[in-house]
Amino acid sequence: MTAGLGVMSPTRTKRIGTIDRPQTHDPRNQAPMITPTREPVGSATPDVTIIGANDSRQNRTREMQLIPEALARAHMHDRLREAEVDRQAVRLVAARRMQRRAERASMRARRALAMAVMQ
Repeated sequence: MTAGLGVMSPTRTKRIGTIDRPQTHDPRNQAPMITPTREPVGSATPDVTIIGANDSRQNRTREMQLIPEALARAHMHDRLREAEVDRQAVRLVAARRMQRRAERASMRARRALAMAVMQ
């Protein structure tokens, strides 16, 4: 079995895969799963049908794709609410500032009137 230069020629050996080290990771090339024949008819494990599998997979995929959108919408709602609260706080501060300014102007006017009456 030596080829020309004293090197062993490659021969194909049949490797049997195990659970830890499968022969291949491609599910199409793996051996099909055989259902046990000892299982009674009408047992608790129903046969797997893929009729609705694609629809449910599509719905799940659509729902999964919409999750970030829903999160972003909730995030934006929270940000808008925080911005509205901030705007209300700024308006309140401005209103109090204007009220103090008006009170000071009123006091100046009273003093001026009192000074005019006193003379």
